[in-house]
Amino acid sequence: MPRDLTLYKAGNSICSQKVLITLTEKKLEFETVDISLFENEQYSQKYLAINPKGVVPALDHAGTVITESTLICEYLDERFGQSQLIPSSALHRARMRKWSKIVDEGLFEATREISFSAMFREKMRSMTEEQRQIRFMNIGDPERRARYVSTYEMGIESPYVFQAVAIVEKAVNDMEYTLAQGGPWLVGEKMTLADINLMPFIARLEYLGLLDIWTSRHTHIVDWWTRSKNLTSYHESISSSLSENEIDKMRLYGQKIRADIGMLHDSYRAYIQPEPAADTVTKVSG
Repeated sequence: MPRDLTLYKAGNSICSQKVLITLTEKKLEFETVDISLFENEQYSQKYLAINPKGVVPALDHAGTVITESTLICEYLDERFGQSQLIPSSALHRARMRKWSKIVDEGLFEATREISFSAMFREKMRSMTEEQRQIRFMNIGDPERRARYVSTYEMGIESPYVFQAVAIVEKAVNDMEYTLAQGGPWLVGEKMTLADINLMPFIARLEYLGLLDIWTSRHTHIVDWWTRSKNLTSYHESISSSLSENEIDKMRLYGQKIRADIGMLHDSYRAYIQPEPAADTVTKVSG
């Protein structure tokens, strides 16, 4: 059993959580180093030498550093043979990686924008102006910086939050359809990294008290989520690692934006599925 794994993580970081679930499912021994994001430790010279992007998580395996949570999870599964989480068939691997792309190319930012508008914005308001500017200036990605600044300045009214609501809607619709075709997991009968990749994001929405806005019509997702929360790895990596104070704050801040998120969700659904006009007559040609 390896003892030379060190995970650099942040408390209540959704990307850190999916690596923690993977490590636990693989039954690997590892150490953790906490990086305080709100003290800007991710931009310290020491941490930037580990991960030049200044984000968490990062995995140090006997001196070799792997970054990006999706890549870390795949590395762990391929490097350590027990409890395989990547499917053996090419088709199922492709299906698994589809969900990685959904997370990395949209759902991550969407969940971040919703979380930011709910609670992290309030934390940033308590920072000094110098601390805020360090956080903004060290992001490095102009698009990502624009999202941070917009959500900080506008909160729920930021166009990025509306975009986030739409992205979550598309993801849960895809999840429901996929689970209805097979299941009980996203790639069939066995849990894979596809499921692990999504769990922390769904958890964040639930802790904010917002999840049912998207899932109230989706019985297959509700069953999948119940199944996921019963996993020992989920409990150890997420639910038992959060303090009561962290949980209470997520609930509090989520409640403050729930009505607005609900309206944005209704607005988006009306846009993609408009109600037919009352005087519309459908003609069938014969």
